[in-house]
Amino acid sequence: MNKLLLKLLMLPAFLWKALGADVEQLEAILTMRITIDDRKPLTMGRRQNKKRDVKQGSLLSALMFTGMGAIYSFPIWTIDDRVFGLSIYFSLLFLILTLTLITDFSNTLFDNRDKYILFPRPISDRTIVLSKLLHVFIYLLRMVLPMSLAAWVTLGVIDGWKSALLFPLPLMLMVCMALFIVNSFYLLVLQVAKPEKFKDVINYFQIITSVIFFASVYLLPQFFKGDGATNGLNFSRFSWMRYLPSSWLGSCWTWIGFPQHVGNGALNSALGVLTPLVCAFVLVRFLAPRFSKKISGIDGAEGSEGRQGATGKTMVRSGTHIKLANLFNVSDEAKAGFIITWLQSSRSRTFRMRVYPSFAFVPIYFVYLMFQNGGSLSYEFAHLAESSRYFLLLYMSSYVLIISMNYLIMSDQYKAAWVYYSAPLAVPGKVMIGGLKALWVKFFLPFFIVLSVFSLSVWGPHILSDIFLTLVNVTLLSVCMARISYRQLPFSMMEQQKQKSGRVFRSIATMFIPFMLGGGHYLAREVWWLKLVFLVLSSILLWLLWDSYANTSWENISKEEANL
Repeated sequence: MNKLLLKLLMLPAFLWKALGADVEQLEAILTMRITIDDRKPLTMGRRQNKKRDVKQGSLLSALMFTGMGAIYSFPIWTIDDRVFGLSIYFSLLFLILTLTLITDFSNTLFDNRDKYILFPRPISDRTIVLSKLLHVFIYLLRMVLPMSLAAWVTLGVIDGWKSALLFPLPLMLMVCMALFIVNSFYLLVLQVAKPEKFKDVINYFQIITSVIFFASVYLLPQFFKGDGATNGLNFSRFSWMRYLPSSWLGSCWTWIGFPQHVGNGALNSALGVLTPLVCAFVLVRFLAPRFSKKISGIDGAEGSEGRQGATGKTMVRSGTHIKLANLFNVSDEAKAGFIITWLQSSRSRTFRMRVYPSFAFVPIYFVYLMFQNGGSLSYEFAHLAESSRYFLLLYMSSYVLIISMNYLIMSDQYKAAWVYYSAPLAVPGKVMIGGLKALWVKFFLPFFIVLSVFSLSVWGPHILSDIFLTLVNVTLLSVCMARISYRQLPFSMMEQQKQKSGRVFRSIATMFIPFMLGGGHYLAREVWWLKLVFLVLSSILLWLLWDSYANTSWENISKEEANL
């Protein structure tokens, strides 16, 4: 597939030459990049050992993007005004593409290896930058084509073959504009922020993007339920949209007879075609040299940041995490595990990317569940105090702790775990329990307090006993899962290491625990003495599992590693 797309992209060789690139060098660089990409392991949790794995991973990604595209295509089949509906569709798709480019393709655009391989050779900046853009363009096509499939088929069925034949043109123009916007954004960030902070900025955009994806999948369709939900959506109410590039792309349908009710359809469609071409020219001609210089600056800044880490402020012997480690731990081993986990969870961009969005997932999913009763969101919030949904909200806080525990034992630098084995550590479980306490204090407890304050403000102080019982039950759940599924030292395992069937079965079995705890708590909600008995029993079980996990031996860890 990559080779076919490469041949198609090299057909307009005259255009790349007119933009100032060396065509032969461009094709050689793109061939090299695609060859390297085909040899990389998949990012969905398995290693690429067989060609079948590659095909299955590509098929899974295509199905995922097709499903997402079906959700985003709702304006086409819900809005009668075709130009306006397509303007909204291209706006949504443009937003998703832009955020995806900013987050997922930053490593491709800022590949520091070019500094050592390509920069010393007689290759112009325009050729290098254009090779990067076309490389990203190939992968964007692999994402955009399945994502646009639902809209493409819908237009063909509703409007006929003319609309389906026209659809690919504005789609490709939209991808070109997204590339220009993202590269301009990169240069703006590098102009404002220090080079060593660039990847941190990108990391936070990754977090925002994942939250937007999650919210759009669950909440966006809910706002357009019902036959009359889109009756008020037209250009007369949103005339400002005619100034957006996505509206210019939608105006291309005036070519095949669809009317444009606001603005000049011919002028807007001409802007939709010319703007991406002008953007591509400006990007390659004027922004390419600065782009290459900024890449070199990032590489140097990262090196200086790594050297400063040994003597910087993050290595001081006093701080909040040190005080908390002394407060929540008795043994030195547990304090060490607490401090290691606290610091590493802040420094690791991968950990932040995977854990931080979970704080937003919980309220988003809670709002989604409120929609399921069929009423409006304002009505559901007005009658929220009459329900018992605080049980659901409080127990959903466990999601944050479970997600953070899942990545507690994994790390890109897992080989650094040799320090655990070189130290005179008799009981490794003490380090493990210290790491679990760090996650509980740093991520779960503040989040649970926020949800508790919200619940108290809505339902009143009579749920205070339920809050304490939920706190014990969620902590019990986390220790139980750690005891069963995460019995390894902090950040000592390879990323997404394949698990054997027995371990997977145990992980699935632990998913029934929150249902048992939450279900028992819900049944006892009206009987105070039953909740007291439940609290005592949960506390005793928590103490037993806590002690068992804290006394994990090297033999226990070896058995767990044998199951990987």
